[in-house]
Amino acid sequence: MARIKIDLPATEIGNATVPIRIADINYGSHVGTEAFVAIIHEARMQWLGRSNYTEMNFADTSLIMSDLAIEFKQESFYGDIVNITIFVGEISRVSFELYYQLSTQRGDKQILLAKAKTGMVCFDYNSKKAVSIPEKALQLLKNNR
Repeated sequence: MARIKIDLPATEIGNATVPIRIADINYGSHVGTEAFVAIIHEARMQWLGRSNYTEMNFADTSLIMSDLAIEFKQESFYGDIVNITIFVGEISRVSFELYYQLSTQRGDKQILLAKAKTGMVCFDYNSKKAVSIPEKALQLLKNNR
């Protein structure tokens, strides 16, 4: 079975920090898959918020996720502080890729927990159609490159 392999772009555009809560722990006594997805969402919201954007107001349009991939590397546990580095990949007329590196510090070791990728599409929820990335949003994506 072929495993997902995520190669991170070279230039980071942002970062976020998310503590692991007890509610994130599953029956295996580690962070569950759905919690990793929520951490990725939280990191994206923190990054957007630093530019006074949200997923519902991204330079006068909205965002919708078109795809998600996660490459798990190590378990994460209650008490971990997850450091997320965000990168931008390919940008098209209506969409762009965001990549995430999730890690934590345990003692003197930096532990890579996962890598992820989301495809983000600029979307008009009223017409239910993809729309062009607004110029202000493009500047945010490109100025951080």
